[in-house]
Amino acid sequence: MVSSSQISREELVALAVEVSKNAVAHHSNFHVGAALESEDGTIYTGCNVESDSYGLTICAERVALTKALSEGARSFTRIAIIGIQHDKNGNPICEADGCSCSGEAISPSEALGPCGACRQLLWDHCRDIEVIGATPKGEVGKVWRLAELLPDAFNYEKKT
Repeated sequence: MVSSSQISREELVALAVEVSKNAVAHHSNFHVGAALESEDGTIYTGCNVESDSYGLTICAERVALTKALSEGARSFTRIAIIGIQHDKNGNPICEADGCSCSGEAISPSEALGPCGACRQLLWDHCRDIEVIGATPKGEVGKVWRLAELLPDAFNYEKKT
């Protein structure tokens, strides 16, 4: 958790890049990092954690969100997400100082967006926040509103 006043999109992506280095991705070698900003400027980070039972794998976005919720945060403004493919030796295939992408990595011009499950969980707790999809080179690639990524989202409104 990092506390800050409003930081730039690039700084938020840099935090996602940094936490992606902690990913436990021994199956996919795809290291994902997320940095979620709360309304008060606190940043919560998370990385993906894979399981031998693939269904138990947890995405970076959900790690960051559950950390924030467990600390009492309830209002959010934006999230930055990055995914960096690594080779079998754990070395990044795309690096900020020069990309050497092979066919197995996503193109450095592509921005990573959240998976469907993460989109729904982010909607449940964050609603229409800004989503910053970073490129594998650590640059701001594309910026969406969550409603663009999850049109007609399932939205349960509890009746009182």
